[in-house]
Amino acid sequence: MHRSLLLTLALVSAAPALAQSLPQRVQARLGEAPKGTRFGLLVTDEQGREIVAVDADDRFMPASNTKIYTTAAAYWTLAGIDRPDATGGAAVRIEGSDVILVGNGDARLSSAADCTTDCLATLADAVAAKTRQVRNVIGDATLFPDQRWSPGMSWNNIPSRYGTGIAALTLDDNEIALDVKPGAVGDAPAVAGLGYYTIDNQAVTLPAGGKTDLDFDRPVNSRTLRLTGTIAADAAPQTLRMGIDDPAHYAAWRFRALLKARGVQVSGAVSSRYRPLAPSDDPAVRQGAPVARPPQQPALARLAPPPLAEDIRTINKESQNLHAELLMRRVGLKRGSGSIPDGVAEVETMLQAAGVPRTAWDLSDGSGMSTYNRTAPRSTVRLLRWIAVQPWGAAWRATLPIAGQDGTLAKRFKGTILEGKLFAKTGTINATNALSGYMIAKSGRTLTFSVIANDVPGDVSATRFMDAALVEVAAAN
Repeated sequence: MHRSLLLTLALVSAAPALAQSLPQRVQARLGEAPKGTRFGLLVTDEQGREIVAVDADDRFMPASNTKIYTTAAAYWTLAGIDRPDATGGAAVRIEGSDVILVGNGDARLSSAADCTTDCLATLADAVAAKTRQVRNVIGDATLFPDQRWSPGMSWNNIPSRYGTGIAALTLDDNEIALDVKPGAVGDAPAVAGLGYYTIDNQAVTLPAGGKTDLDFDRPVNSRTLRLTGTIAADAAPQTLRMGIDDPAHYAAWRFRALLKARGVQVSGAVSSRYRPLAPSDDPAVRQGAPVARPPQQPALARLAPPPLAEDIRTINKESQNLHAELLMRRVGLKRGSGSIPDGVAEVETMLQAAGVPRTAWDLSDGSGMSTYNRTAPRSTVRLLRWIAVQPWGAAWRATLPIAGQDGTLAKRFKGTILEGKLFAKTGTINATNALSGYMIAKSGRTLTFSVIANDVPGDVSATRFMDAALVEVAAAN
């Protein structure tokens, strides 16, 4: 009798938990996040009917979910996106005795020794075949107005690869790699690189087993980099990657080296050209009238990079910031200027076609590094559902990371019902996590979703709570 009574009491106490609705279970998963975390979530079925919503109309900082808007606008705006990029490739011309290396917005120009496609060496070969002596080497980034950093980007990101300068002339992802190896105990480690930066080496080598914790910093527009921290004597070589503030200058600097390696004498200096940002670069000021761009001067040689569709795959799978920013500017070229406001204006036109209210979003860049960006989960879901029925929708969806398999989702959802069945863009920035895309539920239905966490205390990741909530939804549908 006593055992029966205990069993009855246990069943009664468990009844409320068993009776929890899906929204309650989702809220419970999100509620496990650190106190103060603010969530927005919306999941809809194939007919657009709401399955579960949590503050879905509130505006949140989307981080790299911004790339959904940028890459979709590229598919919607740019013709021939699946063909070789004949308009974006870098070019070279000779003016008098000067060599002008011209950027046309391509994000993939490479000076790597093993480069086989879209190679700076190809342009150097063209110059070497034409002349054996030049004066100045000039990097020309005037196609876009000079907006090397977007409004709202945190200044402390500038020295890093994530905040590298954006320019029409871009080389090697506008990153420089620094290889650091342990030295003698108590001494500074050995540092190797291309030599573009002067290294102020303040780091120290610790005895074997010590902590390896290296860091670097430099003032904006400075070519002196300060290396600090420690490296253990038995540590493997460390590779640090840092941004470049003057991309056109770096490209010209590398080009000079390639010319010299081909026997071309360079008697002058390396310099860069940018076009100052003007009021007319804002469509609100010029009232939307297209900007007339001057005709391009004849080139000695010009590259045709791989299709932009391949780069969009890189942008979404790897969350590549520089490439996303350049893509936003390429989208803006439809209006003539190639400014961030021009790109955002094209995004706005797309969102109008998708039925997304103007009050549901604001963008200040193409990558999500800007803290000014805002989107509502409902606006992103509406855009994703619109994308799905576009002629290019399947191709765009194929650029998204796949849960448990590749890209920025390679390690997430492993062993869950959503492994291999969730296709979404991630987003991470200070105190922010986001995930938006499509998932195949237990029933086989495709659901569209957006979930964003802002104000995460201590900047600890909220992704496991978001992922658990989505698994709950998938299991119940």
